[in-house]
Amino acid sequence: MSRLLAAVLGLALAVPCLPALAQARKPAPSTPAANTNTGPTYSANHLALAREVMLSSGIARSFDAIIPSFADQIRKQAVTRPEIQKDLDQVLVALQPEMELQKQRMIDIAAKTYAAKFSEAELTDIANFFRSPAGKRYVEMQPALLDEMVRAMQGWTEEVSEYIMIRVRAEMGKRGIQLQ
Repeated sequence: MSRLLAAVLGLALAVPCLPALAQARKPAPSTPAANTNTGPTYSANHLALAREVMLSSGIARSFDAIIPSFADQIRKQAVTRPEIQKDLDQVLVALQPEMELQKQRMIDIAAKTYAAKFSEAELTDIANFFRSPAGKRYVEMQPALLDEMVRAMQGWTEEVSEYIMIRVRAEMGKRGIQLQ
């Protein structure tokens, strides 16, 4: 599995593992506020804590992989035109500051998402966890853990898929239906 998939899996797995999440959660807003200015507003401290938690949790690492993958896709599309490769590389390098701004925009969106899901008190507890030695170790080990889990999931999905197919064939056979 690619590191990008591992990073995305990390997004799904990173926060639920925290002890601080056992606390009651603030209900989500009834209407999505992403990309609009009409959504809920949060205090500067609430947003700062949300941003700190999002960054310190390691989730922003997944954003680091996305922009370069876009550039790689563009390079692959241009492979049939080798005469433009030098210019394309120069353009992509020149666009790096803009791409970094886009990444920062995604970090801001993610921070607002965290602020929408967690109260300031919860974010303080979570931030304290990530500041602790255990939290720092958790973030440090996260890429290796995710790589191992992805590898394990590959084997597991193959085994379970085969097992289920064998069981379905057996049960269908009991009904007189043969599957290939």
